[in-house]
Amino acid sequence: MNRIFLFLVGFGLTVIGFTFIITYLNLTTMGYTMMDYIKFIFRRIECVLAFVGIILINISLYKKGEKNNDIHL
Repeated sequence: MNRIFLFLVGFGLTVIGFTFIITYLNLTTMGYTMMDYIKFIFRRIECVLAFVGIILINISLYKKGEKNNDIHL
């Protein structure tokens, strides 16, 4: 149950983060260079949530199962 919860939280954070990253791509049309855009992305907390979400998803996928379960996923 913990792994499912961790996966869903990670998925939600990833979706929120990448939504903002794609939305902020409009800054390139206003004259920002790609390097300025990348610096801007790493300074915004809602964009960093995408990378935190990916880490949480990986933890939930590669975490060992409980010892008292018959099937170790």
